[in-house]
This record gives sequence, structure tokens and C-alpha cells, in this order.
Amino acid sequence: MADNSFSDGVPSDSVEAAKNATDTEKLTDQVMQNPRVLAALQERLDSVPHTPSSYIETLPKAVKRRINALKQLQVRCAHIEAKFYEEVHDLERKYAALYQPLFDKRREFITGDVEPTDAESEWHSENEEEEKLAGDVKNKVVITEKEAATAEEPNPKGIPEFWFTIFRNVDMLSELVQEYDEPILKHLQDIKVKFSDPGQPMSFVLEFHFEPNDYFTNSVLTKTYKMKSEPDKADPFSFEGPEIVDCDGCTIDWKKGKNVTVKTIKKKQKHKGRGTVRTITKQVPNESFFNFFSPLKASGDGESLDEDSEFTLASDFEIGHFFRERIVPRAVLYFTGEAVEDDDNELEGDEEGEDEDDMEINPKVGNFGATQTSSLCCTVRFLKTFPTLRQ
Repeated sequence: MADNSFSDGVPSDSVEAAKNATDTEKLTDQVMQNPRVLAALQERLDSVPHTPSSYIETLPKAVKRRINALKQLQVRCAHIEAKFYEEVHDLERKYAALYQPLFDKRREFITGDVEPTDAESEWHSENEEEEKLAGDVKNKVVITEKEAATAEEPNPKGIPEFWFTIFRNVDMLSELVQEYDEPILKHLQDIKVKFSDPGQPMSFVLEFHFEPNDYFTNSVLTKTYKMKSEPDKADPFSFEGPEIVDCDGCTIDWKKGKNVTVKTIKKKQKHKGRGTVRTITKQVPNESFFNFFSPLKASGDGESLDEDSEFTLASDFEIGHFFRERIVPRAVLYFTGEAVEDDDNELEGDEEGEDEDDMEINPKVGNFGATQTSSLCCTVRFLKTFPTLRQ
């Protein structure tokens, strides 16, 4: 008697299961094309609270399957976007080399090593005609006094305290500067941005160039910002472009007694046995802009930072980004205050179009989120990097 449990070597149960699956899919497609079924489904959906997750849960398995396919496509898009930003970084590096000769000449004018020509010094302001008319009237009245004043007018070398003035003009920076930092910052001659070399992990370095001074022996202080420009395997949909993920400072070789990042305190200590009291001195950390070169390290061992540390690190990332995107490229406008006024106007415009109820910026974060500068290649997203700051 023949065994009917197999057909062409395939178990009959498997053949039957495959047939049932095919029939089920056909039936599902037919049902989904039935207007009455779709209307009933829509009525059911309308009765469900309209949150994205609850809506997705109500969808048929066939629709969920297609949504999963869309997510696969989205992940592939994120990886293509990462490649795009890598090429943008290469383009930034290329144009940085074109900017640098202009920035070098800027430094020469600031330090007084080179005097600009009459053609280089010519600048037409928006109110030039009004200023000219007012000047002509004034000259007719006080021409003699003006000639005397011109003869006695001082002519300092270069543009004194150029970078220090920028620090004072920009709130984000002035808040970091203590009174004892000021005489040191007056020796700052230049700030440069250096991009990582081709083939190296994406990063940029801020270089602070100082003239010889009485405080430290370094001629250059550096701050390196490391960036990530690839989708996170655990959360690929969060990718929105490169973000700063860590930073390294440098060692400042302070001259004896000149380290403003520490202060010496005296403390009385009582001996437990003899009861005698002695005075000891010890050094403790001191607030200073120069702590900028000794940053916190982002946790890389899986342990989370506390909220204060997260805020400190996020603020550091924001300041580094601001130096790179605003201060260095537009230094003269921050010196004159014109860029500061533009930033204030942008902030006011953002605030006018945003209700208080819509603001999701933690009060401790202050204006960092509101004034955050977006650039094509580097947008600092510290609220995303540090989730606790969203709460």
C-alpha cells in the first residue's frame, strides 16, 4: 500500500500549510479591498485615541509588514546622509585652506606686524553720506581744534585687545571670564580652526595663539572636539548629521604662582591626640575661563553622567561650536558688535514666533537651545546627546 504522507519528497503537512498561508494572504487582500471593511476599520480607528503608537497598533499585520519595510529604507537613507556629511566635511576642509590666507592677513593687521594700505582700509558705511555732511559742518567750526587733536592722537600698534574685546561683547564668553583672566586674555593674538585630515575620524581643533606673557610658557593652547557622523546602531532614526561627542584640552604650563585655575586656601587642623592646632594650606579649583582647556570627559564606559556634568559638557560643546561657526569666521563683526546685534535680532525673532508653552528648553540650559547655530556639517544637538536635559 502506498504512503500518501509525502508528495515528490515534500511532507503533505507542509504543502497544506503553504496552501493555507497563500489562501490567507489572498483573503486578506480581498478584505482590504472591500469598501465596507475599510469603512469599518476607519470607524474603529476614529474611536481610538490619536497617538502615533496607538494608531500603528491597530493596523493589520500586512500593513505593519510594509511599515517595517519603510523603516529599512529609512535606515539606508540615514547611511547615505552620513556619506553626504562626510563629503561636506571634505568641502569645508578645502575652503578652510582658501580662507586661511585672509585670516593670516587679519592677524597681521591685528598685531600690527603689517599696516593695511589705503585701498585695504577703505570702507563705505551705510550712513556714509549723512556722516560726510555732518563732518563737513563740524570741520568748518572746529578745524583748528581738530588739527591739534590729530597731531596729538595716539597711534597704538595694530588693534589693541582685539580678541579680548570679543570675549567681552559676547555673553556666552563673557560669563566664563573672571577678572583675573582679563590680563591674560589681552595677550591673545589669534584663534584658528583646524579640521581633521582626510581619512581621519571627524574632528576639529581650536587653537588659541598667545604672545609671550608672564602667566604661562605655551604659545598655543588647543581644544580638540571629536565628532560622530554615522547613525547609531541602537537608534539609527535619531541621526540628523554630525554631532560633537567628546573633547580634549591641553596642559597649560603655568609660571610659578600664576595659575588662575586654582586658589590657595588656609585651613586650621586640630590634632586628635595632643589637641594642638596647626594651619595647613592647600590648593582647590578656581573658576576661570582657562578651565576651558581641562574639560570633563564624556562617559565612554556605559556609565551615565549626573545632570550637572551633562549640562557642563553640553555647554562646552556649544561654546566650541560657536567659536568654530561664528567667532573665528566673523571676528571683526563681533569686535565691532554688529554680529552681536544680528544674533540678538535673530533670537528676538525666534522668541516672537514661539509660545512659552511650546518651549522645550530646560531652564538650566538657558539660551543655548534658543541661540543654537545650525551649520551644514556640524549641528550641536546636546539635548539629544544628553536626554536628561530634555526633562
